[in-house]
Amino acid sequence: MHVPDGFINAPVSAAAGVVAAGAVAVSLRGARRELDERTAPLAGLVAAFIFAVQMLNFPVAAGTSGHLLGGALAAILVGPYTGVLCISVVLLMQGILFADGGLTALGVNITVMGVTTTVVSYALFRGLATVLPRTRRSTTAAAFVAALISVPAAACAFTLIYWIGGTTDIPIGKVLTAMVGVHILIGIGEAVITGLTVGAVIAVRPDLVHGARGLTSPLKLRIDGELVDAPARQSVAPAAARSMRGLWATGLVTALVLAGFVSFYASANPDGLEKVAADKGIDKKVEEHTAKDSPLADYGVKDVSDARLSGGLAGVIGVGATIVVGSGVFWAVRRRRTPDAPADIRTKATV
Repeated sequence: MHVPDGFINAPVSAAAGVVAAGAVAVSLRGARRELDERTAPLAGLVAAFIFAVQMLNFPVAAGTSGHLLGGALAAILVGPYTGVLCISVVLLMQGILFADGGLTALGVNITVMGVTTTVVSYALFRGLATVLPRTRRSTTAAAFVAALISVPAAACAFTLIYWIGGTTDIPIGKVLTAMVGVHILIGIGEAVITGLTVGAVIAVRPDLVHGARGLTSPLKLRIDGELVDAPARQSVAPAAARSMRGLWATGLVTALVLAGFVSFYASANPDGLEKVAADKGIDKKVEEHTAKDSPLADYGVKDVSDARLSGGLAGVIGVGATIVVGSGVFWAVRRRRTPDAPADIRTKATV
């Protein structure tokens, strides 16, 4: 659903840019409360994983494909504020390096794919969490539903922006019907990917999943045949650190394999927005991308003739760039979390 330059006029694109900038600013402040020494590394990995999975277009209807948007996945794994930042980093990397999504339309894309999906999915997820049992299975089910609804919600957000500032005169009812119809189907794929990923992480480290906090039980020890709570200072840090490293390494390898190898077999059909734009005439005034001469434009490495090798290298570079930039952003945000530090720690630091 990457909106290119030329779909939306300049004033509305600028207004969307202001909205997106405001959302990112709010998210930078909110992410300070969500990120800690455990989740900051995970947030960079989540951004890289979303970048990789977005390369895997899957068929949803005759001549149409879809791909993960990722807002629900990011919000549930690392929190809604950090989730907005994750999607923003991904969109920035895609626009600058790969000429995917217009640069003047970056505000539109962040508003539609980042803010809308994250806010809608997380609000729905929290609502479901209050009425469902606090179990791993129900948390995964809530993630599935939230992800499913977030995609047609993003389609509605794009339609609203197009209605206000579209550069072509197409009846808005036809655009809404077409966009929502195809993106409901794409939402099913989004829900499956999100549910499987959230479920897999919960099975290994539920304490790292922002939306699953409260699922973990106190550590138990068996003494004289009875289970009792472990002492509060029972040392589990080494095991937790090893588990975190294992999860991070597994996630990184998975992202590299998906972007560097599996992406070659992704559907070549246009995605939902591209298909609707071509069918309805929304793309009549589309503009060439500012970064069209990038050596990685269109997810291929310039001057590498082998298509499989070119696409694989581009995917690996994209994952690497996203994780470096994302991790840098999240560590910087984490380092500014000083107001939340315990009073005794701040006192010692000033002595």
